[in-house]
Amino acid sequence: MKAVLKFLGLGAAAGTLVSAANAGDMALSVELPRLNVAEYHKPYVAIWIARPDHSVAANLAVWYQLEAGPEGEGETWLKDIRQWWRRTGRSLDMPVDGVSSPTRGPGENLVEFSADDGPLADLPEGEYILYVEASREVGGRELVQIPFTWDGTASETQTVSGETELGDVSLTILP
Repeated sequence: MKAVLKFLGLGAAAGTLVSAANAGDMALSVELPRLNVAEYHKPYVAIWIARPDHSVAANLAVWYQLEAGPEGEGETWLKDIRQWWRRTGRSLDMPVDGVSSPTRGPGENLVEFSADDGPLADLPEGEYILYVEASREVGGRELVQIPFTWDGTASETQTVSGETELGDVSLTILP
């Protein structure tokens, strides 16, 4: 009886590990560098997936000032994330549930997306490009891209490095 309970306990633990691994079908690490500047503002960041023809397949995240600040609504400055704004941002009614969140400070920012729900649920297999764009008030703009294959069979990790507004951006895909 003890052996059966021990086996069931191990099975439950293994099941937990399997669900945790499956929960992160796409994991993204976005480093926002600590800049030594006189006036620092947290950057607005947009993360999206595009098809090879550059049409938008999914919006993953938009980090911006959600509440009104001294200069007005944070949404006013979303247009400064230029590529994202031109491709999809101007047609969205912000905030978008599950996509919008407050802007983040310097450091490594981790986000995970499941293929079972959210923006990846309807993403068909194929070739895509992950875009990460950052724009900072009294600062600059930067856009990095990572091409990837979404097919549910292969693990893949890729890292690109920004030069100013973005540090290392790593994309990990789990089957």
